[in-house]
Amino acid sequence: MDKQQLHDCHNRIKPFIHNTPVLTSRLIDKISGAHLFFKCENFQRMGAFKMRGAANAIMQLTDKEKQNGVVTHSSGNFAQALSLSAQSLGVKAYIVMPSSAPNVKKEAVKGYGGMLIECEPNLKAREFASQQIVQKHGATFIHPSNDDQVILGQGTACKELLEAHPELDHVVTPVGGGGLIAGTALSALYYGKNCTTIGGEPMEVDDAFRSLKSGKIESNTTTNTIADGLKTQLGDRNFPIIQEHVEEIIRVEEEEIVSAMQIIWGRLKIVCEPSSAVALAAVLKAKEKFAGKKVGIIISGGNVDLGNLPF
Repeated sequence: MDKQQLHDCHNRIKPFIHNTPVLTSRLIDKISGAHLFFKCENFQRMGAFKMRGAANAIMQLTDKEKQNGVVTHSSGNFAQALSLSAQSLGVKAYIVMPSSAPNVKKEAVKGYGGMLIECEPNLKAREFASQQIVQKHGATFIHPSNDDQVILGQGTACKELLEAHPELDHVVTPVGGGGLIAGTALSALYYGKNCTTIGGEPMEVDDAFRSLKSGKIESNTTTNTIADGLKTQLGDRNFPIIQEHVEEIIRVEEEEIVSAMQIIWGRLKIVCEPSSAVALAAVLKAKEKFAGKKVGIIISGGNVDLGNLPF
């Protein structure tokens, strides 16, 4: 995926997305010892960066494919993103969600016009339900993170950040399915000036950290983390990009995620979800690495269940 493709993708999706604000905080800079620039994708349409990739993926379909609709499986944010993107583009969206997904996310999918199909909370059940819809309706399956068009779309958040702040030394993102960090790494490569991409990942679901070490895609045996958006694993489209262009992945403990989330809520005065706080938690964990550096942080989303906060 080259610079021209990223450029074209951004121009294509601009009518359907927000160029989200970048916030700074002298107090958080003091706490971290670095100069931090928070790209606030919690202010994106539907509340997360995933709107970018979803819009791009649908826009790249043929007219015939658009007529038959799209399908995905997701625990939350991509479900909402595909629903809203499809609604904006006049396309039908079938959304497979695990029964354990937060109610607030299920209701949002319905509110955005998505056809909700619930399944057992495991990957096998999700994939089976998705395949049934593909066979029955001829819908095109769009993966939340392991799809070239999705990866390009997610990369546009970092592209906007670097266009506003070209001097960044690092950009840090949370790592779940790998779409955001892969897209970010491409943008850092094409639009940064010696800007490296670093991931933050919960210790409880450290499959990406282990995958970089072993050279093959690893899985998690447990998913015991408050960062519910980061329980998915890397795919064969994004993993090679991550291997080549991501400098490292920093693992954080659950209490470090909660602490970072409190700092964002308390100091930036914005709502972010636990998954988003993982990037700041990584910077605070590795202070010596980031000391004095200019660091972009992608606040990936703000879709929180307000009745179930970790603090």
